[in-house]
Amino acid sequence: MTAVVRRIAEWNRVAAGIRREDVLGLVPTMGALHNGHGALFDEARKHCSVVVASIFINPIQFNQRSDYDLYPRVFDEDVAFCETRRVDYIFAPPDNEMYPLPQQAFIEIGDISEHLCGQSRPGHFRGVATVVMKLFQILRPQLAFFGEKDYQQLAIVRRMVRDLNVSVHVVGVPTVREGDGLALSSRNRRLNPAERCLAPTLYRALLTARRLIACGERNAAAIKDAAILVLQNVPQIKLDYIELVDPGTIRRVDVVQAPVRAAGAIWIGDVRLIDNVYCDPAQHSTEDCSTQLSMRTCGVNVR
Repeated sequence: MTAVVRRIAEWNRVAAGIRREDVLGLVPTMGALHNGHGALFDEARKHCSVVVASIFINPIQFNQRSDYDLYPRVFDEDVAFCETRRVDYIFAPPDNEMYPLPQQAFIEIGDISEHLCGQSRPGHFRGVATVVMKLFQILRPQLAFFGEKDYQQLAIVRRMVRDLNVSVHVVGVPTVREGDGLALSSRNRRLNPAERCLAPTLYRALLTARRLIACGERNAAAIKDAAILVLQNVPQIKLDYIELVDPGTIRRVDVVQAPVRAAGAIWIGDVRLIDNVYCDPAQHSTEDCSTQLSMRTCGVNVR
């Protein structure tokens, strides 16, 4: 049975009863749980004797109030989901428990937060880093589990933990996808059927970048152009960005000389979706690369 904890003082009483030899694992979430979160819980269960999920829709990481208001809230479903994944505790504080006074102390993240989503959502990662640090301080886990779908967030949390000497080991878990490639996300609930059919196009665009890299293309601008073309062929999709970035620093690369992350963000209607894929130039394609590259240079949509 998963126990729900609402107050910090209540958690402190729970924590006092956790044995010294136990390993506490935290999966931070904003609820609207799906099988992507399930993979995080499963990974936590492998390594930890006690697993806690936080469910808190963090108001200070939203750039638009409407986005915060529209975020799915299905707490009873989330509790049932946690029980199926053998989560021991849910920490689900109200806003006034996490922010009893207007917040004046924040975790400021430097260069690593200024690219990709940091450009489109100013202040977002300051809110993310601040709430994650608060959860670390309140719950005191030894391990914390984050999905690679939000890769920039994962990189930022890892950097924060390293720079501030936080005694938490951050574990990244691979992205979970639908059968058509769409990365699982709580925001997918907001897509209507027609929009849902279009949503995997972002993944296909990123796969185009990965194929070209595997086929020997090293010019980042050419790779990005081919990926962007996939999206431009779908007029209902509004491009936010497609970039090739260093996995550690999240800085853009001009030439692919080492593994990169191909990352993208799009709007479909009023829903913003993000995704990324790992691309290693040392992994050569088994496909007909001459066809792949000629399709790119002729400006034809790469599948």
